[in-house]
Amino acid sequence: MRGVLRFRSALAPLIGVLLAAAALPAGADEDTHVFSDTSRIASIGGSITEIVYALGEEGHLIARDSTSLFPQAAQKLPDVGYMRALSPEGVLSVNPSGILALHGSGPKETVDVLKKSSVPFIEVPERYSHEGVLEKIRIVGKALGIEAKAEKLAAETDAKLTAAEKQTASIKERKRVLFVLSIQGGKILAAGRDTAGDGIIKLAGAVNAVEGFSGYKQMSDEAIVTARPDVILMMKNAGPPIPEAELFASPSIASTPAGAARKLISMDGGYLLGFGPRTAEAIHDLAVSLYGNQVAD
Repeated sequence: MRGVLRFRSALAPLIGVLLAAAALPAGADEDTHVFSDTSRIASIGGSITEIVYALGEEGHLIARDSTSLFPQAAQKLPDVGYMRALSPEGVLSVNPSGILALHGSGPKETVDVLKKSSVPFIEVPERYSHEGVLEKIRIVGKALGIEAKAEKLAAETDAKLTAAEKQTASIKERKRVLFVLSIQGGKILAAGRDTAGDGIIKLAGAVNAVEGFSGYKQMSDEAIVTARPDVILMMKNAGPPIPEAELFASPSIASTPAGAARKLISMDGGYLLGFGPRTAEAIHDLAVSLYGNQVAD
């Protein structure tokens, strides 16, 4: 109850802005697809910001979230907070004419408040696939009223993704990859289905070593040994780093082919898991790290 009261108290300064849904202007409901005013857009989600820059439309942006680190020029924009821990005050304080947010932004209470504000809110789906990247580009382009420009970028990106995926088409022995998000109390938190880790592993021509669950889950030592990963894949520049020594000191990891060979691939988190304009390059780099000279030119 106290948490609810504190949340309501924090919203007090926004009473004049956050009106009931019945009082919203046309186009401000959650079904909005096109911004009527693109002059001051707040971008939430690193891949969304990347797409806006790739489209050459960064002049519309007046703020971004803390995951929007590429291109470097984006870091000069005001930061409204981490995309999964936003506050209504933080986002609305920059006086946006529209909010373009990646699905998964939160918390839910904040998103609900933003959707009921007088500022149009467009949510972009997050699908960890080839088609998912193209969908993002098209939705961002439509939101900004530049559909032809977005279609051109989507076509270019489609060609790059197709070429990147073909590079591993002839490889017969597929590597089993375990994506490790974190180690907590000695327990491995790994990526199952429907995750960015799972998506990039498959696009790079490898196999997710774990199966049977969706999302990220702590795995038992027995499950890790049974998964028999050939390679461990991790992020860097995205939260506290996992020391390599700590990873391979894990008895369960040490008992796998990856542990025995100390085979670890570590890549920038935003680059590896962004599923945006640079994903074709990320697929290529991961495939080369996995298969070396077996990757076709």
